[in-house]
Amino acid sequence: MALSSGAMDNFVNTSTIAAIATAQGAAGVAIVRLSGPRALAIACELSGKVDLQPRQAVYARALASDGSLIDQGVLIYFKAPNSFTGEEVVEFQGHGGVQLPRLVLARCFELGAVQAGPGEFSARAYLNNKMDLLQAESIADAIHASSEAAARGAVRSLSGEFSSRVDALLADLIHLRLYVESSIDFPDEEGVEFLGDQQLSGLLGKVEVDLESLARAAKQGQLLRDGANLVIAGLPNAGKSSLLNALAGVDRAIVTSEAGTTRDVLTEHLLIDGLALNVTDTAGLRDTDNLAEQIGIERARAAIQAADLLLVVFDVTQISDPFAHAQALLQTDTETEFDPSRLLLVANKVDLLETNPHNQDQNLLSISAKHGAGLDRLKNAIHERIGFDPQPDALIARTRHLDALLRVSGFVEEARTQLSIYASGELAAESLRLAQEALSEITGEFTSDDLLGEIFGSFCIGK
Repeated sequence: MALSSGAMDNFVNTSTIAAIATAQGAAGVAIVRLSGPRALAIACELSGKVDLQPRQAVYARALASDGSLIDQGVLIYFKAPNSFTGEEVVEFQGHGGVQLPRLVLARCFELGAVQAGPGEFSARAYLNNKMDLLQAESIADAIHASSEAAARGAVRSLSGEFSSRVDALLADLIHLRLYVESSIDFPDEEGVEFLGDQQLSGLLGKVEVDLESLARAAKQGQLLRDGANLVIAGLPNAGKSSLLNALAGVDRAIVTSEAGTTRDVLTEHLLIDGLALNVTDTAGLRDTDNLAEQIGIERARAAIQAADLLLVVFDVTQISDPFAHAQALLQTDTETEFDPSRLLLVANKVDLLETNPHNQDQNLLSISAKHGAGLDRLKNAIHERIGFDPQPDALIARTRHLDALLRVSGFVEEARTQLSIYASGELAAESLRLAQEALSEITGEFTSDDLLGEIFGSFCIGK
């Protein structure tokens, strides 16, 4: 799969690349990887070996230009096209650490290799049709997984499960599109039905059902991968920092009885029952003459607008009407209304009350951040509001996948409208073509060079 000029140009060449493929630092083993037309020749000159056989691990020494020993270890040759990149690939597995792998790599450069860019090995695998784009992305997702579920989901996507579901939906879309176009071009041919028949409606309905199922799975996969932004806001001394500490299980934020203790946003990365959360504690929202506190409040309001879910925490001993309180608290000069579906009211300090007036209220949760009461219900509510309910067979997905599926859904809906209301086969066929193209972006069949460069540029060097 060749690409024209663009951000991937540096991946489309005949050079032999090399990089350290393992994390640097104290370790038992470090791997220096080569890929390209001269990988075998460089490995032979590096080691003094002349008869390397594919997929046979051999003891080898890495030698300097004067024949002196750099390191010793295991050399493995993978003959093209039966390698990760589809090219000639050699790996030297030597001693871990910082200096020895660097010396081996430097020797490879002396022998004609060039430094691999971030993600260049994976990019070459993609360009040589060893994997599709979705599988390539899953490599990085597996490396950076923040939970066991995310890691397992990334491996399932890497193995091709996600791609298979996309390909199956794509095949149905193509079949539907061909059926519509055949009805347009050959309306009188035997066996070709009219646009409004039940078979066509059934085909379209199957695409819609499968698309909705895939979109739900992708949303869960995106939450597993990226998590969500949870912002805690409220008046000073409402217990915001205490709640952050309670969720974290350790004291991350300073808690005092003095109003205005938190003057800046404080973000902690937490894993709550499988859901990765960027939890932001904000400065108390109030009118103040203190310049530093004013800046903190401005940052707090910016964080609130970017929140996937906002917890408005209030002192239950001080606030009698929490809903009016939240409305007043979130009112800004721009008069931008906060989406209520992204809002959860939290009545804190219930341990100070003999009876809780909000016990029966389904629209807010009562807790004691100090003593931990109600935290389990709050965690469940966070999962529910964010929509996190991953299945055991979850597949990792990215925001771009969700965007593509959303566009596919829109085009399929347009196709149904054109068929059912306007009986326009031509316009329906065009909508289905656009849906097919948008869906193909996920696996990389139709993808811009700039996007490819951005995706692989975010990988580690050596991958």
